[in-house]
Amino acid sequence: MNKTIIIATNNIGKAKEFKNLFDAYGYKVKTLHDFPEIGEIPETGNTFAENALQKAAAISEELNTIVLADDSGLEVEALNGEPGIYSARYAGEHGNDQKNNEKLLKELENIPKEERKANFHCTLVLVGPDREPLFVEGNVEGFILCAPKGDNGFGYDPLFYVPNLEKSMGELSNDEKNKISHRAKAIEQLEEHLDGWL
Repeated sequence: MNKTIIIATNNIGKAKEFKNLFDAYGYKVKTLHDFPEIGEIPETGNTFAENALQKAAAISEELNTIVLADDSGLEVEALNGEPGIYSARYAGEHGNDQKNNEKLLKELENIPKEERKANFHCTLVLVGPDREPLFVEGNVEGFILCAPKGDNGFGYDPLFYVPNLEKSMGELSNDEKNKISHRAKAIEQLEEHLDGWL
């Protein structure tokens, strides 16, 4: 049996979060960096789960191995859950954090603090040959600030305020963030089901 798991990302930092988990099961972790031939996989789903599954299933089929994919984003209550699955390309251009943050602040311009509730969501899916996909998710509740705070993290982190820590995600160290993030919570869920699935 091929004891390799591919994390469907080019983000080495993200892959590190999973490496420790799979090391314990004797699996070698690779990323899309190791398979440049795969290229971009279109995400055309209407939910985080559909997008994650699309990615994982396409790669698993091509390489005939176990693949873990995630789809995550920010859901703002006052904006009916937007930017949601469009979080990375909210302002039009994929991955332009500054433009996405500017658009979010503009959309929330006249919204009072108590109505700026938001949720960071992460769906993980594990797909492998001849197995049912395993879905898990994690969430972190917070508020959207009126101006960015902190230089750590990426994406919407400087605007996302975590009340029980009294800091924005952008003010947290990597270690702090990796303990409480939506991805960390999804990974905890994954750990609970991993034994049986593998």
